[in-house]
Amino acid sequence: MKSYLTLIPISAKIHKRQNRMTHLCIIFAVFLVTAIFSIAEMGIKLETDRLLAKHGQQSILALLNNGMAQSLLVAAVLLSFMILIAGVLMISGSLNSNVAQRTKFFGMMRCIGMSRQQIIRFVRLEALNWCKKAIPAGIFLGILMSWVMCAILRFFVGGEFSEIPLFGVSLIGIASGVTVGVVTVLISASAPAKRAAKVSPVAAVSGAAENEYRKKSAVKIRFCKIETALGIHHAVSTKKNLFLMMGSFALSIILFLSFSVFIELIGHMMPQFSNTEDLTISSADDANPIDASLIHEISGMEGVKNVYGRNHAFNVPAQGVIGDSVDLISYDPFDLECLVKDKLLQKGSDISKVYGNSRYVLAITDRDSPLKMGARIQTGGEELEIAGILKYNPFTNDGNSDGKVTLITSGETFSRLTGETGYSLIMIQTTSSATDEDVRAISSILDENYKFRDMRDMRTANLYLAFMLFVYGFLAIITLVTVLNIMNSISMSVSARMKQYGVMRAVGMDERQITKMIAAEAFTYASSGCLVGCLVGLLLSKWLYDSLITSHYSYAVWKIPVPSLAVILLLVTVSASLAVYAPAKRIRNIS
Repeated sequence: MKSYLTLIPISAKIHKRQNRMTHLCIIFAVFLVTAIFSIAEMGIKLETDRLLAKHGQQSILALLNNGMAQSLLVAAVLLSFMILIAGVLMISGSLNSNVAQRTKFFGMMRCIGMSRQQIIRFVRLEALNWCKKAIPAGIFLGILMSWVMCAILRFFVGGEFSEIPLFGVSLIGIASGVTVGVVTVLISASAPAKRAAKVSPVAAVSGAAENEYRKKSAVKIRFCKIETALGIHHAVSTKKNLFLMMGSFALSIILFLSFSVFIELIGHMMPQFSNTEDLTISSADDANPIDASLIHEISGMEGVKNVYGRNHAFNVPAQGVIGDSVDLISYDPFDLECLVKDKLLQKGSDISKVYGNSRYVLAITDRDSPLKMGARIQTGGEELEIAGILKYNPFTNDGNSDGKVTLITSGETFSRLTGETGYSLIMIQTTSSATDEDVRAISSILDENYKFRDMRDMRTANLYLAFMLFVYGFLAIITLVTVLNIMNSISMSVSARMKQYGVMRAVGMDERQITKMIAAEAFTYASSGCLVGCLVGLLLSKWLYDSLITSHYSYAVWKIPVPSLAVILLLVTVSASLAVYAPAKRIRNIS
């Protein structure tokens, strides 16, 4: 052996199975960062080229100064930093357990003359040796993920994404992935390397490391049985290990809650309404209403799924509202049903009163023109009662009403109030099998008194689906990392104390007690990680929500994400339960 460093590949080969989770942690960290920055660079290049071609250099400056763009950039950097921290904690946990299991090895190295500095260098280079395979694998997966996302955007979404690079390679993404991988490993290896260097040669060769956290008194069993108390004691006795385990679990929860905010953001940026139209017909001069019989004629044509009409009257004099005027909009029954389906009504709204020829209406309002359900408004010589209020204004980009009150009525109520029996706008939803010939057939029945508009190219359903798949894909990866991390951490923690468990078996502890002890240790880690993760995760979730959503959509209010919390807590609980099985089985089989 020419140098002690030649032991590194030998050690990696021998401990290949134990190091598998550490490799996966590095791969996932590099993959996530590479994919995030690669896809971001492809999108920025596409948007930059489009704006330069259309508006010139000024549009780029406007994009850089845009509040939403800046918020997204800050969020991307923050999430990447969190991924880095999560990787550091997970890899550090694996390395600490790895060092604990090889105490005797490091003691023997000290006995034959290896210095503490050489031990530190050995552990760090051993950790960097993992990067030779893990970082290229993570970069490859990240680039592959960016290609898949670009392909989905180009071929399934189309439109403005039809020119996105299909097989682009992001140098920024690769550089970010390599940097995160190397930095993560170096930071993670620092503490375990120093711990290995402190091993006493005599104590290590005898088979037991010095225990800096030796219990000076008996474990208290006042509130639980001995096996449960011992499990909790094992979890909390080594503070560094407890911090690493708790931190890695907590960060998984924090990442999950943070990425969940992006689902809400996409929903606000591209709201998907059940009554979104594909074709519209309006009056050419906006003076003559469209005859209602046209709806019946179109509804029987090929390729038509739904046909519904609206009418409007602006600045109608009214009493009981700020400004002394309201806007009236009529909704057909299908339109009203979609309000319920899309959950656009505030709690307590009773839309059933609005149907038919009634004196009830729905209101669109905001904080500048507050109205409550049950309020009465005088207009058109009649008194109308508000049966429900919409959560926000679906006719504006930011959901605000700017102090204007809009009343939604049924078609019959609108006709009674205004005397108008026709429509100002007819909207058509086409079937998925509708062809261009079907659309031309609808257009051909119209004369010069009508304006026909094909809006199928403005659909955002596919784009919405693409972004949702992107976010849920990352959530799935975070979920997988969480499960693997919990199971691996518990397994390695048990392996590091295998000699202690053997002694307990020798003095009479049975298999059931061993299992309960490991379960108590696992759930101590899980419960402490859940507590910290939920507290920090909810605070960060609120900050992201306020920065990305509330600042641009004032009607949006952050609420505790109960479904996301339930999912991640259930996941941690199930993972901790499953993590107990393999170590308990291994201990039952030892002599």
